[in-house]
Amino acid sequence: MSLIGFPNPVNEVAARCVAAGVVISAAGILVLGTAVGSAWLWLSVLLAYGFLARVLTGPKLSPLGQLATRVLAPRIGHERLVPGPPKRFAQAIGATLTVAAVVFLAVGLPGVTVALLAALVAAAGLESILGLCLGCKAFAVLMRLGVIPAQTCAACADLSLRSSNPASRADRQALRG
Repeated sequence: MSLIGFPNPVNEVAARCVAAGVVISAAGILVLGTAVGSAWLWLSVLLAYGFLARVLTGPKLSPLGQLATRVLAPRIGHERLVPGPPKRFAQAIGATLTVAAVVFLAVGLPGVTVALLAALVAAAGLESILGLCLGCKAFAVLMRLGVIPAQTCAACADLSLRSSNPASRADRQALRG
């Protein structure tokens, strides 16, 4: 098993748990950063690490990813498999936002950091509460435009070939008719 790599498919329940953790973490950083002092905004470094770890290794090196996949998702319920590449793309957007937030904080622009973290809370909130992954939607648009080659996600089109869960495989086969 390789350390570097992103799972494909991804358990949507675990992805939404990660998003909920991001909402809680980023909102907490925002509250502390605005109510107590901007020095608390440096906790954004931890968010940036988590996103970078998930982009590079999936949940393997991400404490939040481990919590979501090993503890929370199994207790919440039935896994729902979705393609991995769009979720990885979404994680990369999160990494970009949080790294930029840290850079802006480092150059003395905490207001920009606050705005980027607020955008992150909004996007992760949509994912965790409604299952609406903005990064996944952007990935689909970029595929339609040909910016992302079709073969990038062609392998994830037929998830039934990869599922280790017989119930999930049977559900998908029944839906296909």
